[in-house]
Amino acid sequence: MPLDQPLEEKEMSFLDHLEELRWHIVRSVIAILIGAIVAFIYDEILFDVILFGPKDPHFITYRVFCKIGQWVGLSEQMCLQDIPIKIVNMTMGGQFNMHMWSSIVAGFILAFPYVLWETWRFLRPALYPNERKNASGLLAYASILFLLGVGFGYFLIGPLSVNFLGNYQISGEISNTINLSSYISTITTVTLATGILFELPILIYFFTRIGLITPQFLRKYRRHALILNLLVSAIITPPDIISQIIVAMPLGILYEIGILVSARTAKRQLAAENKSLIKST
Repeated sequence: MPLDQPLEEKEMSFLDHLEELRWHIVRSVIAILIGAIVAFIYDEILFDVILFGPKDPHFITYRVFCKIGQWVGLSEQMCLQDIPIKIVNMTMGGQFNMHMWSSIVAGFILAFPYVLWETWRFLRPALYPNERKNASGLLAYASILFLLGVGFGYFLIGPLSVNFLGNYQISGEISNTINLSSYISTITTVTLATGILFELPILIYFFTRIGLITPQFLRKYRRHALILNLLVSAIITPPDIISQIIVAMPLGILYEIGILVSARTAKRQLAAENKSLIKST
């Protein structure tokens, strides 16, 4: 522990830290539950507007694509008339279970900035004053990146998935009647996955701080990261190359940003070490 911290922070035992962690987790869970309750109450907005929005041909993403198609002379290919899918419930408790699960996911998204803040409050006493100052802006960056990822997944990857899979047919004799749980899990998984993946620069920052990676390591294995990027994109998107490229592009950009973040962090650490050596001599 740093010497300039308050005495009560220095003398906390392992059990005290566990107790402190427990209360941070409890408060985070309460915040998620509050968000989930709000989402549960406003179920019409959650389902009819948000979750079922990507299956509506008039969804904002499809309208934007249609405008772009009109500009480039491909309106017939890029303007949707219909998405021929019907959502059905196949189990007795299916609708209730999906209501609960969707509300929890929405609660987590709504409470994510607060959860980050609670995490920061737990880690903050273990940092030196200069580290606290450097890391204070990470909360805002992490929240913004997560929300950007959620928006990217919901407004781009989700509609692309629904449009591709909803219109995919191997025979005209087969109609796409989709189970409720399958549809909801597709939207929520894509949305959460992209939100978490957009935290890549923040993870790189922390891994650099604790010495697990270096900017040289990230540059050396850039090609390997590209392959991993494509694999991850293939997992969270429908099986078409366009969706995979759309996901892979921002992840590649975030990786390059992560290299810059790692290089800057390593440079600051080296400067701090040199400064401390000069003071000691």
